[in-house]
This record gives sequence, C-alpha cells and structure tokens, in this order.
Amino acid sequence: MRIDVITILPEMVRGALMHSVVGRAISSGIADVRVVDLRDYTEDSHRTTDDTPCGGGGGMVMKPEPIARALDAIAADHRPDRVILTDPQGEVFSQPIARELSAEEHLVFVCGRYEGVDERVKEHLVTHLYSIGDYVVSGGELPAMVMLDAIVRLLPGALGNAVSAEQESFSDGLLDYPQYTRPRSFRGWTVPEVLLNGNHADIARWRRGQQLLRTRERRPDLWERYRPSTEDMRLLAEAEAAAAAS
Repeated sequence: MRIDVITILPEMVRGALMHSVVGRAISSGIADVRVVDLRDYTEDSHRTTDDTPCGGGGGMVMKPEPIARALDAIAADHRPDRVILTDPQGEVFSQPIARELSAEEHLVFVCGRYEGVDERVKEHLVTHLYSIGDYVVSGGELPAMVMLDAIVRLLPGALGNAVSAEQESFSDGLLDYPQYTRPRSFRGWTVPEVLLNGNHADIARWRRGQQLLRTRERRPDLWERYRPSTEDMRLLAEAEAAAAAS
C-alpha cells in the first residue's frame, strides 16, 4: 500500500512514522508512506500556504492552490484511490472504515491547519472527510497519524501475527476481553482461574462473555448496534453471574 501525507509540518509526520508497527511496516516494504511538504507547491518567496478568510473573521485559512498542485503531482505519478481530508466535519473514523481503507492500494491524507481549508478543497479536490472525534486539535497531522496507524496495522504481515488484528477491540463490533500476564497474584489481585486451566474452549467462552459484558456496560452505543446471537446471550448471562458472585 502507498500512502501520501500532505502537510506543512513534514518533520512532525516523519518522526511519528519511524516507530512501532508503522515503522516496521515501512522498513519491511509492506507500506510505502511518503511525506509531502505542502510548501514545496507554493509559488511565492514566502512559501505561503494560508490567507485571511473572505468576509472577515479571525485566523487564517489554507489556500486551495498549493493543495491542488500537490495532489496533481501525486496523481501524475500514481492516481490515488481516495484523497482524505482530516476534518472535524467529516464522518467519525472507525474500525470498519480502517478495514475498508486497508484494502485500497493508494491513499492520500491532506492535513489541515489554522481555521481549516478553503471549502473548494472539500468540494472538488478530496474524496472523503474523516474526523477522529468531537474535539479540537491544532492540526490534521495527529488525526492523520491515528488513521494511518489503524490502517497499516491491518495490512497482511504488519503485526507479524494475523490473529492479533482479528482479536483486537472493535474487530467484530465489541470491546476486547481483559488481558492478564504473570505473576498469577499481584498485591492480592489474582488472574482468573479459567485462564490458567489450559482448557482452550473454556477460555474462549470466558473471553467472549467478557467482551459482551464489557461492551454492554462500557459502550452502550456499540451494544445498541450489536446483534447478539443466542449463544452470545447465554455467555453474557454466565459472565453476569460470575461478576455478581465475585
């Protein structure tokens, strides 16, 4: 997969790409991530990427011309499948969207700054707007890196263990089950016995019950959308009974 990130802060993005899963995916050739300095596509001596808003108001707005030139240059080399603007007005990014995007061959992220980008960029130059939540950050670089990480970790070979991606939170619409490691007892807090008995069928049932219970209690919005099976409801009842008895 190829991913281009258009930004006025290229070093900020490059620094984030050097580490963890994304860094390993780039080093191994699983992902080809290219950082595009938007200022390289300006045409004035000051390398200006923003201007005052038409109609007045505070702050600055990112100009359409440099973004258009950068996108034209990328498309001339390889036409992207999707051009994504990180924008608070966009659809909220989710695991299903990450999975959908991971199937594409070429993505471009446009990172906004200041008071946002010229509306003509949204209307004519990008294909999708995504947000990572209802709050404000200083620019689109961090949201783009969050989305990029979520996408790259789903690429075959990126995690080194395909089961890890399949079992993570939200992979099937539910939260993840609790995870434990050694020691068996720490400050009197013990690992559930079912995880130590070696019966993999019992472990799988317990984990599923915990996923169902946690999702219903902690994320009612997810639970409302989820359609539990008859077996799910039985495991949920077992998890509830165990929680009440503990």
